[in-house]
Amino acid sequence: MKAIVVQSDKPNNPLAWQTVPDPDLGAGEVLVDVFATALNRADLMQRAGNYPPPPGASDILGLEMAGRIAALGRGVSGWQVGDRVCALLPGGGYAEKVAVPADLLIPIPENWTFEQAAAVPEVFLTAFVNLFMEAALQPSETVLIHGGASGVGTAAIQLAHRAGCTVVATAGTDEKVAFCRKLGADLAINYRRDDFSVVVPAHFDGAGVDVILDMVGADYFERNLNLLNTCGRIVFISTLSGGEVSLRLWTLLRRRLRLIGSVLRARTVAEKIDITRAFMSRFWADMETGIIQPVVDSTFSIQQVEDAHRRMAENKNIGKIVLRVVHS
Repeated sequence: MKAIVVQSDKPNNPLAWQTVPDPDLGAGEVLVDVFATALNRADLMQRAGNYPPPPGASDILGLEMAGRIAALGRGVSGWQVGDRVCALLPGGGYAEKVAVPADLLIPIPENWTFEQAAAVPEVFLTAFVNLFMEAALQPSETVLIHGGASGVGTAAIQLAHRAGCTVVATAGTDEKVAFCRKLGADLAINYRRDDFSVVVPAHFDGAGVDVILDMVGADYFERNLNLLNTCGRIVFISTLSGGEVSLRLWTLLRRRLRLIGSVLRARTVAEKIDITRAFMSRFWADMETGIIQPVVDSTFSIQQVEDAHRRMAENKNIGKIVLRVVHS
């Protein structure tokens, strides 16, 4: 098969569409012909050598895929060759084929394209596990979602809005702010112009928020902490501005705050299966009916992967950047 290979021996780690060995098909797995995959910031980090795949995972980029089942491994039932499926991956999505545990598969609705389906697994499962399983977000609570126009942000806004929460989002342009409102944000803030730590209490009569989903890290840490209501929770899913912070523990004790670190990629297959099933039980019907929708920013061919990575690196996207895989 062919796959995108990171040429780490060359300047800037260029990407090349090259022939590589087919994946091995294990018991309980299915082999999928990949027709679409999608970008995540983890791909850029791995390409740069800063985010190695978990032990045993493919070193090919790509944390999600959509395609058709090509073969069934030993012990697989409930699926057939030709079924359209998407799934979360620990790696291997930027390729013509990938082996996936059958219990991680999500059926693609008939009216969806592969490109739409590829925009679902990583960001919706990330948003779901961190808002509802880690932070235990409840209806009527207020949640602040940083990076509201990102893939995870667009998913998180929709899920929290559907769950009956008051949603606040930050984004870096007026266009992105308007899109966050369109998705269901009650308050959206252009962080390049306004300080969210000032705007939020002014909007809510001095009150703060109950949950914060943060991928920024150090630059937002103190302001995030000060915004939390009593018993508030922050879930950190990345540290784009750095991970070194100073913390007075008494602040946590007095206000009963919780700081939660969370990643999805390194979790066990069993954990990922539980997350996938819980997400589908609560929200999949809403996705099938279109109440909640994947947000596709743009689509590139797999051979245009450099252009796709550049778009993400320049933070131009609203929602997911998708790669279309055309088989040779």
